[in-house]
Amino acid sequence: MQNIKDTYQRITDSIIEQLEAGTKPWIRPWRGNGRGSLVPRRATGEAYRGINVLMLWLATELSGYEENTWITYRQAQDLGGQVRKGEKGALVVKYGTFTPNEREDDDERAIPYLKGYTVFNVEQIENLPERFYRPAEELAATPVPQLETVETFVLNSGAAVTYSGATACYRPAIDDILMPDRARFVSEVHLYSTLLHEMSHWSGAKHRLDRDLSGRFGSESYAIEELVAELSASFLCADLGVAHDPRDNTTTYLESWLKVLKNDKRAIITAAAKAQSAADYLQGLLSKDSGAA
Repeated sequence: MQNIKDTYQRITDSIIEQLEAGTKPWIRPWRGNGRGSLVPRRATGEAYRGINVLMLWLATELSGYEENTWITYRQAQDLGGQVRKGEKGALVVKYGTFTPNEREDDDERAIPYLKGYTVFNVEQIENLPERFYRPAEELAATPVPQLETVETFVLNSGAAVTYSGATACYRPAIDDILMPDRARFVSEVHLYSTLLHEMSHWSGAKHRLDRDLSGRFGSESYAIEELVAELSASFLCADLGVAHDPRDNTTTYLESWLKVLKNDKRAIITAAAKAQSAADYLQGLLSKDSGAA
């Protein structure tokens, strides 16, 4: 049990350290690697999820990696590679629940577990198979994001979006998203980051994922929902291949998130899980539409 507590604390301390430095670690460093999605991946190509995405984005930002593939020490050895001497790995976790099978009565409950382990970016490893590396000249060939993909994504979700005025918000009473006039945004990156943030709030409506959207500004529940929406937007931006830079309310939100994280070391992991569910839900709407076509 102590190991679980220590792992929660290590994760939360890492996030708090960056927030106190004025950095939001879920804003993906936009280096672009020419391989499509910017979600961190395992050696198998499987995408990491939830809190592991944030932890590996943070490691990428701090170390300046271009690649998004991460491998354990043993996996590197099995592939004929070797982690360079002196390299430090990044923390990721495996989490879930298990039910003891010694008793089968009504009091039996699932017990959560959280196990931390270390992975290394492929740039820290020598002699891996060529498929894990790119020629240096490809680094400058990052394509311009195709923002039409986001427009199609939002359209297929069925969300009602209105561009008018100077406010961005989800309005639960009429179940729509209000966005400022497009001309008010400083960049397309800012526009789509904001739109996907509000789409994430939209996913939390009672008849969708049923999150608590009742919190007032300044309350803990409001801060948590804002954190969920921002994390979800960062996940969606990565999936859709667009940069994430919401810009607004940085100081105010950093302070509220720091307060929540310092009061509850499980908060960031819970928020990341809810954010992943929101991103999955919105992606699922696109899949349903494609399947019906």
